[in-house]
Amino acid sequence: MEADLKELEAALGHAFARPELLLRALTHRSLAKQIAQEAGNAEASAAGDNERLEFLGDAVLNLVVAEALFTAHPDWQEGELTRVRAQLVSRQYMAGVAGAIHLGRHLRLSRGEEHSGLRLKSTVLSNTMEAVVGALFLDGGLEPVRAFAERQVIGQAGEQLARELRSGAALGNYKSALQERLQAARAGTPVYRVKSETGPDHRKRFLVEVRIETRAGEPGQPLAVGMGTTKKRAEQDAARRALEQLADAGAAGPGETEPGAHEEEHAAP
Repeated sequence: MEADLKELEAALGHAFARPELLLRALTHRSLAKQIAQEAGNAEASAAGDNERLEFLGDAVLNLVVAEALFTAHPDWQEGELTRVRAQLVSRQYMAGVAGAIHLGRHLRLSRGEEHSGLRLKSTVLSNTMEAVVGALFLDGGLEPVRAFAERQVIGQAGEQLARELRSGAALGNYKSALQERLQAARAGTPVYRVKSETGPDHRKRFLVEVRIETRAGEPGQPLAVGMGTTKKRAEQDAARRALEQLADAGAAGPGETEPGAHEEEHAAP
């Protein structure tokens, strides 16, 4: 166990002064329950698992990631900061971070769960990662958490998300990204209109146009048109094309792009 902890400490970039904190962070409730039952003290179960550390780690991680984004991107507004932070601390993303440092192999499970596949379950991995962050904070304060977050959580992924946000991709939610951009430029509100439907019911294709609604409430010049197998996907495609057009123009000005033969469909939020 000591050798395993040293390996994990190396991946975390921190040698624990209180290794019992790291052990606690790695202890799944199934093992805590097993130990309590074997000791004849069922009340000790909750006191021995990692769920309290998970609660703390979630809060600390949000703080550290928010601080890093706030410092690195002084030009971002609240909405931009919030959306990138939400992506970086999401369960799916944190499960990926846990996988990168092979956290699953260090997870402490009950005998009954050893062969259940729990070590690979994304929810368990993300929860354990948050608990480990909580243990890092209690053992060394914010500095080891900042260092770990910068290296493993933000790193190149943070820069990639920043580029997507600047280009308008905004984490795949193009409609929200377009609305935020137009509002920031005080250009108006995007409105969407179905221009045509083609194909049989089971293979519908929708052509949707996005325009900027004027102050009088009338649709203005078209920004772009998009296509998709549903109205929502066509709206997302139109918003994506509008964002590309605005990015190329360097300003929130009107324009129209026709959808090409290759369609990139994104699920609506």
